[in-house]
Formats: sequence, C-alpha cells, structure tokens
Amino acid sequence: MSQTLKAVLWMSGAIVSFTTMAVAGREVSLDLDTFEIMLYRSLIGVVIVVTLLTATGQTGQVTRRRLGLHLARNLCHFAGQNLWFFAVAAIPIAQVFALEFTSPLWVIVLSPFVLGEKLTPTRALAAVLGFVGILVVARPSPETINPGLIAAALAAIGFAGSAVTTRRLTRTETTVCILFWLTVMQSVFGLVCAGIDGDIAFPAATSWPWVVLIAIAGLVAHYCLTTALSLAPAPVVMPIDFARLPVAALVGIILYQEALDPYVFIGAAIIFGANYFNILHETRPRPVTIPQK
Repeated sequence: MSQTLKAVLWMSGAIVSFTTMAVAGREVSLDLDTFEIMLYRSLIGVVIVVTLLTATGQTGQVTRRRLGLHLARNLCHFAGQNLWFFAVAAIPIAQVFALEFTSPLWVIVLSPFVLGEKLTPTRALAAVLGFVGILVVARPSPETINPGLIAAALAAIGFAGSAVTTRRLTRTETTVCILFWLTVMQSVFGLVCAGIDGDIAFPAATSWPWVVLIAIAGLVAHYCLTTALSLAPAPVVMPIDFARLPVAALVGIILYQEALDPYVFIGAAIIFGANYFNILHETRPRPVTIPQK
C-alpha cells in the first residue's frame, strides 16, 4: 500500500471522528453546557493519556519546564473548543466546519507575533482571500449574524492560537508531554468554569455514551490527522480534509433536516483555495544557489 493511500485512509478516520464529535456535542448540549462537556471530556482524556503513558513507559517525557507556554496554549484551545461546541448546537454543522477552515489563515496572522515568522506577500494574500470566504459563508447583516455564527468564527481564532503555541512547544517538548498537559489543564479549566455558578451538572445516563464518544473521537481525530501528515505532504492531505464539509452537510440533512446552503460551499471553497494556495507556495522546492568558485 502506498504512503498516499495510507494517508487517505488516516484522513478518512479523521473526517469520521471530527463529524462524530460534532454530532455527539449537539446531542449532549441539551443536558450539559459547554464547560461541563469540556470538564468530562478532559477527565476521560486524562485517564486515557495517563494509562497509555504508563503502559508504554513514556511518563518520563512529561516535563514542567514550559508550563507558561502550555498554559497559553491550553487557554486558547479551551476557549476555541467551548465556542465550537456552542456553535455546533446553534447553527448548521456544515457552516461550523466551513468557518473552522479559516483557522490556518489566522495562524498566518498570529505567527509574526508569536513565532517571529515573516508575513510574506503570499501569506498576506491568502489571509485576505480567506477573509473574503468568511464574508461569503456568514453574509453578515442584522438578519444573518447570530451568536452561533460569531462563536464559530471566534473558535477558529482560538484554534489558531493553540496551533502557533503548539508549534513553539514542539521545539522542545514531545507530543505526549503536550497531550498530557492538554488533558490535565483543561480538566482544571472545565472544573473552574463549570463550577463558577456553584452547580455542576452530572451527565444523565443517556448522555454518558455521548460524552465518552466526544473524548475518544477528539483524541482519535487529532491522531489520525497527525499520522496522515507524517505519511504525505500537506498539499496531498489538505484536499482530503476538505471532504469534511460535504460529509457534515449530509449528516446535517439526514439527522437534523438542515437546509443545504450553497453560499456555505462557495465560501468554504474560497477559504480552502486560500489555504491551498499558501501551502503550495510554502512547500514548493526552492532554487539552490551554487556558489561561484
């Protein structure tokens, strides 16, 4: 089996997992608020991660030397994930995924400030095109703007902040270390935010399967995506990820009788094109200069 075909299979797993997490998040939203969802998801994640670290003998890779950066990374991700869970319960799933595709473009905007990377003309053009795509998806007006749409757009920014801080962490920390602090810190954030009103709801018996599914699907989705990127270049993997949009639209139609909005697909295509244009430019072979003798 070729590396590309393996990447396609892994990305198929990521698409199924992300879509499953969206459906589970919507189903459990009637019983738990977003903070409670994150609390129980993270607690289950801690159990899974610690068990795997212990079983594989990798506990020594967990360090405390970059706790400040771990904190910044997880605050961004916690905010983004809470907004995402709110959005999937409030607006069509396809619209949430379309706006989520803007996250790499926000990474372009944030990278000069967090990573010290240069904002090239190509990156700037990609960001502008992505913003045009946002306008097409959202079609902002007093009639169309609503809290769910705003939450989805802000979630993409939160995920971008998580991405750039993760990139900094990977310079010195292992993946398992990052994953450990992800689950532990977000468990604390979830406990504080869910309990700030003095009332933390315990999931009903019918909600527990959905909560467990959210925790497992989240971990599997990111593992599949990371594995796919290790097997094939980003220009090969990214178009496969775009398949999440029609899958989400189909799920929304079948399960929730959501209307099929052509503007969501047009805007998402613009956003995807901006992302793909930037990736092709960033990954193209650079000319090698041979020094004159």
